[in-house]
Amino acid sequence: MPELPEVETVRKGLVSLVKGKTIAKVDVYWPRIVEFPEVEVFQQQLIGETIQTVERRGKYLIFQFTHYEMVSHLRMEGKYEYFEQPTALDKHSHVRFIFTDGSELVYHDVRKFGRMALLKKGMAKDYKGLMQLGPEPTEDDFDLDLFKEQLKKSSTMIKPLLLNQKIVAGLGNIYVDEVLWLAQIHPEQPANTLSPQTVRRLREAIIEVISKAKEAGGTTIRTYLNALGEAGHFQQELHVYGQIGTPCSRCGTPIIKIKVAQRGTHLCPHCQKLKKV
Repeated sequence: MPELPEVETVRKGLVSLVKGKTIAKVDVYWPRIVEFPEVEVFQQQLIGETIQTVERRGKYLIFQFTHYEMVSHLRMEGKYEYFEQPTALDKHSHVRFIFTDGSELVYHDVRKFGRMALLKKGMAKDYKGLMQLGPEPTEDDFDLDLFKEQLKKSSTMIKPLLLNQKIVAGLGNIYVDEVLWLAQIHPEQPANTLSPQTVRRLREAIIEVISKAKEAGGTTIRTYLNALGEAGHFQQELHVYGQIGTPCSRCGTPIIKIKVAQRGTHLCPHCQKLKKV
């Protein structure tokens, strides 16, 4: 599943490929991809619209058109592919944006979970999914004092709490495992049992891991490629995710995998001990 660093890499690729292009036609082959408006309206309203830029919030892409904004969530396996000329589509091609210069942007989604919503200019901020997001995991946006207060109020295990996007935006399974290893926190540790010093360390780990992953173009697990058809290489820097049996790079103890809130979870049993309260 593309997480924040992968979506950011897709965003950069899209900006380099389609910024400034004007839409001549939109074909929709799987109507459920379009949340709203109705498919026919979606197709009609985009004709003549120029892509001014592509932004990102959490794991969401926001296409800025002349008069509209399109929120796009890739979900499990959604991806965009750009072609300089008309290309034969496969069965997983669900939306095609045809530009006035003959080039095309095609949305592929094997599992058909991705969604698009077209809103009037300036209204993307009111899209339900975006309204529920926590701050971006950056030094400027991610406030330590607010983070401490939120964790203090919750007895939820720290891993599923970080995954729910309301505390901080964009963290998925891979990066939460890496963050908790770096901060030396057991994924089942109740949030309200973390000391102020540990919360500070956790915030710093979140910012560091996501920043490094964005620089590396994300993590390629199985077949995920960005908009340029390139694989990210952060997987070369993973300390726990997918490293079962490998010695911990900090203490040498073999990495293990457990289930936490129904999610496969990787950790070092020596560095990340569950602390009793």
